[in-house]
Amino acid sequence: MQKNTAAKRAALYGLLVALAMVLGFVDSLIPIPVPIPGIKLGLANLATVAGLFLVGIPGAVLMTVLRIVLTGLSFGNPYSMLYGLSGSFLSLTVMGIGKKCRWFSPVGISVLGGVFHNVGQLTFAAFVVRTPGVYAYLPFLLTAGCVTGVAVGVMGGIVTSRLERWIRDFL
Repeated sequence: MQKNTAAKRAALYGLLVALAMVLGFVDSLIPIPVPIPGIKLGLANLATVAGLFLVGIPGAVLMTVLRIVLTGLSFGNPYSMLYGLSGSFLSLTVMGIGKKCRWFSPVGISVLGGVFHNVGQLTFAAFVVRTPGVYAYLPFLLTAGCVTGVAVGVMGGIVTSRLERWIRDFL
C-alpha cells in the first residue's frame, strides 16, 4: 500500500500552522507587565522551532509565512503582517543557519530566533519612522528575546523529541 506522503505532509504543515496561530493568539492575550512596547512571550515560535527540526527549514519558512499572513488577515492589519514578516524573515534566516551548521540545540536556535526577530522588527520600525531612535529599545528587547527564547526552546525541544518518532512513522 502506497503512502500519500504529499497529503500527509500538507496535513502536518496545517497542524503546525494552526498550532502556531493558536499559540500566537494566546500570546496576545497574556499581558506582560513591562513598559517596553513589543515584548511578548513568543509562543508561536514554539511551533517554528519544532517545525525546523520536524519538517526542515523550507517547511518552517512556509508555515511561518502562512501563519503571519493568516493571522494578519484574521486579527491584524497590513502593518502587523509587515512587522511580523520582517522579524520572522531575519529570525528564520539565522535559525536556519544555526540549525544547518549544527551549532545550537533547540534552545540555542530559539534564543537566536527571539533575538533576531526583535532586531528585524526594530530595523523595520526604524525604516518606517525614519529614525534610529527606536534602537534605544534594543537592549531590553534582546534581554527579553533571550529569556523567552530559552523558555520556548526548552518547550520546543520537548515537543520535538516527543513528536519525532510519530512524524517519522506518519510520513
